[in-house]
Amino acid sequence: MWNSAESRPPEVATGATALVVGGSCQGVGVGERPDVPGEFVERIDRVLAAWPDVRQEPAWVGTRWKVRAATVAHVFGGEDGLFRVTFRGEPDEVAAFHHMGPPYFTVSWGSNVIGLLIDDHSDWDELAELLQDSYRIQS
Repeated sequence: MWNSAESRPPEVATGATALVVGGSCQGVGVGERPDVPGEFVERIDRVLAAWPDVRQEPAWVGTRWKVRAATVAHVFGGEDGLFRVTFRGEPDEVAAFHHMGPPYFTVSWGSNVIGLLIDDHSDWDELAELLQDSYRIQS
């Protein structure tokens, strides 16, 4: 089962990847991390900026949102050319999303971390609800 934010999902072939974001094709070579489209960052920020004490900041890759010292969400491009957002969830949610598989994933470095592959066709309303839950857990 694919369960790492850094791993390539089974349906992604090795080699250069072409992905479509906002109607334009972006070529990404193997090992390169694409910049997250501004539209994705803005959509996530609109949800999280409404909550007290949340701040957006650059992360080691991509952008993250924190409340005090706790990360609420982190969006970034993977080496496979796909975009991911990670956030926090309750233990039962983590297990459920782990078993659902792609576009959801879990990570080995955090017991309450859930990830989601995102693109132009993602369910942004569902993501907004998940981000609100993450804020409640981390605040």
